[in-house]
Amino acid sequence: MICRHCGFSVSLQLIDLGSVPPSNALVAETDNSHGPAYPLRVLVCEECWLVQTEDFAAADELFTPDYTYLSGYSSTWVNHCKEYVESAVADFSLSASDRVIEVAANDGTLLNFFAEAGMTCLGIEPTAATANVARSKGLDVVNEFLNLEVATRIVEQWGPAELVIANNVLAHVPDINGFSRACKTLLAPDGVVTFEFQHLLSLVEQGQFDTIYHEHFSYLSLGATISVLTSAGLEVFHVEELPTHGGSLRVHAKRDSSDAHDQMQSVEAILTLEGDEGMWDPGFYLSFQAVAERCREGLNDFLVNSKQSGDLVVGYGAAAKGNTLLNFAKVDQGLLAYVVDRNPAKQGMLLPGSGIPVVSEERLRKDQPDAVVVLPWNLAPEIQAQLGYVADWGGSLLVAVPELREL
Repeated sequence: MICRHCGFSVSLQLIDLGSVPPSNALVAETDNSHGPAYPLRVLVCEECWLVQTEDFAAADELFTPDYTYLSGYSSTWVNHCKEYVESAVADFSLSASDRVIEVAANDGTLLNFFAEAGMTCLGIEPTAATANVARSKGLDVVNEFLNLEVATRIVEQWGPAELVIANNVLAHVPDINGFSRACKTLLAPDGVVTFEFQHLLSLVEQGQFDTIYHEHFSYLSLGATISVLTSAGLEVFHVEELPTHGGSLRVHAKRDSSDAHDQMQSVEAILTLEGDEGMWDPGFYLSFQAVAERCREGLNDFLVNSKQSGDLVVGYGAAAKGNTLLNFAKVDQGLLAYVVDRNPAKQGMLLPGSGIPVVSEERLRKDQPDAVVVLPWNLAPEIQAQLGYVADWGGSLLVAVPELREL
């Protein structure tokens, strides 16, 4: 395989999760196929250190018009978005006269906070279902994948933006170079673009293999990200460490021709950390497969023993990371009866691959299961508070990654 960024030949493997369906591609109860499956293998470029999936599924096969992920169903995420808006307005001295563009605007949860502050806002969102939810909030949304042509057209018709938000999307694009150039095109001369993504350092060191799925084409360190953005004519001037997704980075960048925003010490600090942890050495990546396999064995042992004991075990959260885990561990409805999710668009559907049904929280209260496996462990505090009543009947809440433990 050739690296998507630098063109170097790539062969170092991080992990092979087998052939599995796209993790967000829930299927109808009448669909016995449980969805199409593609190999999910992740490789490391030893030239630029971009970690990336092999090319098997195209973006338009993964981000379909009926894409079901909506960010507004998590109070943790809504609060994160609100805090981002408050800090961006303060840090970049934004006012009502400024333009804000959000790439991958999803249901408009974040962008709507900027609109409420009186700013002119535009969302770019390729999936029709989520774009329509954002439009229902009164937001203007371009329903397309961002590329250089789309960015040029937006600037001609709408104007450049003082702030471009590309949070939790850089990992989702197959043409990471073209996407980065498009983000630069959207920027006003002294504008700022921010990128948020799960930090590869946290992913590897904390065994977060379930955050790997087809929709994530790239897994990013700061070092690799700087290489990508520099090639697109962007300069990174500040980096923040965030707790989201088990450990993320928020990267602030500007046009390399801009004199605004001097580089801060945070950039060198994170680069030094990555180097000290060995991220530029192949050995850093070699034990990750074994970590995932141990997690799979622990979950399977628990579910098999629970079934033999007559205990009812269910899941909570029909999230992409849960589907990665369940399919890698080959868990089906015989071991996990169902998964509860608050999103009505997911209820009545089947998880891809495993065929496990998705139900409402009412079913959980009715059945009073012995154990609930919280699949989106990154939202564990929120879910633990929400499901505190499970303890009333003696039930337990657990997470399975990187190892099975009770909350």
